Amino acid sequence: MKPVFKLGLCAIMVTGLVACSGGAEQRRQAKDDFSYLQTTPLSQWQTLPDQAPYFSTNYQIPEQDFKGEIGKNVDIRPPRQVLDLVPGARIERDSRGITVAVANEQQLTQLWETVERLANDKTIPVETQAADQIDTGWIAWEKEDSAHQARFRLSRLEQGRRFALGVNMIDSRAKASDEPLTPAEQERYNTLMTNLITVSHDAALRAEARRLAAQRQSDIPMSFGTDRSGLPVIIARAPYDVVWEKLPEMIKPLGFTVESRNQSQGTVKTRHVAPNDERWQALGVEPISLPDNSYTLLLGDLGNRTSINVTDSDGKPVKKATLEALSPALKAAIAQLSQATSQ
Repeated sequence: MKPVFKLGLCAIMVTGLVACSGGAEQRRQAKDDFSYLQTTPLSQWQTLPDQAPYFSTNYQIPEQDFKGEIGKNVDIRPPRQVLDLVPGARIERDSRGITVAVANEQQLTQLWETVERLANDKTIPVETQAADQIDTGWIAWEKEDSAHQARFRLSRLEQGRRFALGVNMIDSRAKASDEPLTPAEQERYNTLMTNLITVSHDAALRAEARRLAAQRQSDIPMSFGTDRSGLPVIIARAPYDVVWEKLPEMIKPLGFTVESRNQSQGTVKTRHVAPNDERWQALGVEPISLPDNSYTLLLGDLGNRTSINVTDSDGKPVKKATLEALSPALKAAIAQLSQATSQ
């Protein structure tokens, strides 16, 4: 008998919120009264023999066949969402499964390497494996409704200039009955498998970025220039992932505190409080004329370079002169960090 792999959600840092305690069956079922299922069906409206009937369409309920669960069989758990962890990716869903469409072949290659790594280290059981396709063994998800087990087909998809990863459930089975998976459950399991891949991929990218950032900490030249649209920006001559990892440390000496950030969107929301004169003197640059306020730093991937722009709390770009002053200040902050690390 072939083994069944149990994948824990906590192991891949995917956290679900549940509304009630207890087992999986309790979490998925409502606990209220189901007497509405015995509601008397609507009857034909009766009119008097000489009365002209009049009906308003404002309250007319269209007749249609309902396909889905009712009563205790309704799954009340919030739907699983594919985590937004692959920069620039577009998530597509259909009856077969989930497709993660990426921007280019290099990004797809990195994503597929994550899939192969998960297969090689036995995180994902493998039934069959080819260069562009892996069929998994049986998988049961811990902390989910484990009445079913499933197998998936993971595919590297390339057609013309379209690059994508396909995640499709190809088989399922119930432990104690012949009850098939509902479409909602199938979509839920496809999402869990997709998140296992994207979370692992994101962790690998972050680890590599930290390694590169440590190597290039003292070597991120900054200059003032324009982006591909001709708008004024700061140009960091280092890859996007490297700048992303180092940015919080780079901007902290300049009075910026990171409140939240989204790597796939390239946004870093900050709060700025102007440093004192001693701080600017230590950096060896002129103070930046920037009022205390909330600001968003926008990072753009330019290949081996990264653009940095700044918008205020209203979403408007800061003045060109502010960006021009910020460029040497960032350069000084990087040099100061490098000096502190080498001591």
